[in-house]
Amino acid sequence: MNNPSLPPDLGDDRSEPAVEADRTAETAKADEAFRTTDTSATAKPRRHVWPFALAGLAAALLIVGIVPRLHASAALTQQTEAQSILNVSVITPRPAPAVHELLLPGAVTPFAEASIYARTSGYLAHWNTDIGAQVKSGQTLATIDAPDLDAQLRQARADEATAQANFDFAKTTAQRWQEMLKTQSVAQQDADTKVSDMEARRAMLASAQANVAHLAELVSYEKITAPFDGTITARNVDVGALVTAGGTPGTAGMSGELFHIQQTGELRVFVDVPQDDAPYVTPDTGVYLTAQQYPGRHIAAKVARTTGSIDPSSRTLRVEVDVDNKDGTLMPGAYAQVHLQLQSTTPALDLPVSALLFRPNGVTVAVVDGNGRAALRTVHIGRDFGTHVEITTGLAATDRVIDNPGDSLSTGQLVQIAPAAHS
Repeated sequence: MNNPSLPPDLGDDRSEPAVEADRTAETAKADEAFRTTDTSATAKPRRHVWPFALAGLAAALLIVGIVPRLHASAALTQQTEAQSILNVSVITPRPAPAVHELLLPGAVTPFAEASIYARTSGYLAHWNTDIGAQVKSGQTLATIDAPDLDAQLRQARADEATAQANFDFAKTTAQRWQEMLKTQSVAQQDADTKVSDMEARRAMLASAQANVAHLAELVSYEKITAPFDGTITARNVDVGALVTAGGTPGTAGMSGELFHIQQTGELRVFVDVPQDDAPYVTPDTGVYLTAQQYPGRHIAAKVARTTGSIDPSSRTLRVEVDVDNKDGTLMPGAYAQVHLQLQSTTPALDLPVSALLFRPNGVTVAVVDGNGRAALRTVHIGRDFGTHVEITTGLAATDRVIDNPGDSLSTGQLVQIAPAAHS
């Protein structure tokens, strides 16, 4: 046992190595206790730091990943908004011309033409004119030999002479019996009989005279004459050919037409004017013709007449234009271009056709309002100038009209006027 009053090394009866071992063990326990206390003291603060560290790390990662995307999204939004503002070019409507030229194709026809047939049957004795010959009215074109018809005429004239003689005798007899009736020398019945016989002879004479006139007219047709001044454009008969009175018109190859004549000193040109331009065509409308064979030449003409009605099948007005052709410039059947100078008393506004939109509710134009937005307006088209049209209603002279608008353009859409706008 240890005596506390004695020194440690005297009161402990254990050996020195054992005491040293105990000291070493106590020192180790003290160190272990110190380390345990230190670990416990530092472990508690570390458990509170780690969540904050992880939260900070997560926030840093979020910042690194999201911020660029936010910037990209903002940039995309700005780009989308910029692209949604459509760049457009605008034009200002200009006054439509009071007079505009309407170009139409025209068919050149002779002022008059006729197919000439035989009115008397017989053989062609000779012809006097060929194609291209200029003839006058009444000029003989050919002669027909019809001896049988001449004989009938001679017989008819003989019958006429007989009827004339019988009538003269019956007339003299009737007059004589009328004189005797005054003296009661003859009966009333006999006198009336003589008068009736005279009237019968008079009728027979008239019949004979009519027959002579008929045959004389047929004989006159042995000479084929021109009905008017003109040009012979066809000759379909030769000497010795048998011709039939009237021919057989309309039969291909055997029409019976002897000659064809056309009056070419004045020509008719027919044009079909569209319904929209028809009200502007009057006898005072200026007009001239051009032809491909005469480049640069304007051929004077005049509006002669119109049908005064619209053709329901083509919705056009037939207009006749007359041309003085004494110099033979144009030929019948040729193609010509007719230039009509149409004049409007109330010209409106003019726009190019590129500014028009064709929507279900009608022809539309797009204008830019004061807020920089597009507005669609329905308009009415008047005269058609080709690449330009006249706008009669729905547009003001101060409007800024969008040229070449897209089909997707809608009312209220933001637009931006391009710097290269033209008026």
